[in-house]
Amino acid sequence: MAPPQHDPRRPYKRPAISDQQRRRDSALQTQSARRADAQARARSLANSLLSPQPSPPAAADQPPPSLEARDERGHDPTVADVASAAAKLRGPDQRRWFARQIMLPEWMVDAPPHLARDWHVSARPAGKRCMVVSSNGITISRLRNGTILHRFPSALPNGSKKGLSGPASSYSILDCIFHEPDETYYIVDMICWRGYSLYDCTAEFRFFWVNSKLTETSAGDPPSAYHRYRFSVVPMYESTLDGLQTAYSGSTPYVKDGLLFYNRHAHYQAGITPLTLVWKDNTCSQYLLDTDSEGQVPTEQHVVLELQEDGKLVTSDDPPIAFGSLDNEFIQKSNLRPGNLLRFSVRDESVKLVDGKMEIGELQLAGKLNRSRTFADSHSKVLFQYAARHAPLRIEDLVASVQSNSMEIESTDIEMQG
Repeated sequence: MAPPQHDPRRPYKRPAISDQQRRRDSALQTQSARRADAQARARSLANSLLSPQPSPPAAADQPPPSLEARDERGHDPTVADVASAAAKLRGPDQRRWFARQIMLPEWMVDAPPHLARDWHVSARPAGKRCMVVSSNGITISRLRNGTILHRFPSALPNGSKKGLSGPASSYSILDCIFHEPDETYYIVDMICWRGYSLYDCTAEFRFFWVNSKLTETSAGDPPSAYHRYRFSVVPMYESTLDGLQTAYSGSTPYVKDGLLFYNRHAHYQAGITPLTLVWKDNTCSQYLLDTDSEGQVPTEQHVVLELQEDGKLVTSDDPPIAFGSLDNEFIQKSNLRPGNLLRFSVRDESVKLVDGKMEIGELQLAGKLNRSRTFADSHSKVLFQYAARHAPLRIEDLVASVQSNSMEIESTDIEMQG
């Protein structure tokens, strides 16, 4: 059978190579059904972020706390239960719990079919991803691994002893990237403002809210005695041709590290979600391809996987995807333990794509990672890195997707008029 001919009147769109769109549709359908007590989730997270570094170690078999978990009597845990359990976690359990509170983007392997209609785009700042909470006259930022980055006074609500308003315990939580060159916290999302949770609000509303509320404070002013670091909202644009061009080529006060896409209907979902996407090329990021331990781009692709108790090597997805396994003899001989993050090199000839998933026939151990790393690579990151080496999703492909959306809308309008 002859291959289908491309209509020269329509922009060329690269064929999809993953199952990303199917999972996006599923995530949108299920997000409303999974609504927990948004206010309780926000209080629990605020209490945990404000807690001092834990002192007593948690039991080895104690799982990280969750508001979705139930006790043996079938009762939901209280906010105090979750915050108290989180404060007692140490080491890997602590790092994992805090890391799971941030909404993490998948890597854009395929352009979404309705990019112009359903998505917003921004230029992502390079820097340290963190959560910032202000309450009781203090502001604390924590990295993804739970480590406190800064403890400081700020002009956020109740973020310093000066100008406390309302209940002192009222809290605000921001999802930020700390950009060291200008010592600025760039806000990429808002989780809570003055005790009002935005977990179950759409991304479109959260962007409107953070822009309007931040102007009510002096958090965007230059640093002062009661305002150690400046806060600035990352500009968000509709994913039209103009918006995409501005995010991609426009000037920014910070160093860019790719583009960040948000589905406008998406709620704030902790963990990896296909409803937020990150995309890079060499023009808008210095870090397109992963580097090895020496900071060099290796000739073969490297992947980071987690060793499980049964020897499987898995991604950080939920549920995790297994790319291989190690036998017990090798694990013991190499002094490896479950939970270790291991770096592997991948030969191109051992990779194949099956039903939108990547399969790796052979993994070559390249080393063990240090404890500062929190999670293994996600499946979408591994696939993005592979595609970036062989058939990258280019800015031209994103432009073509937007143009195709516009033509479909125009065609529908014409049909309706007819």
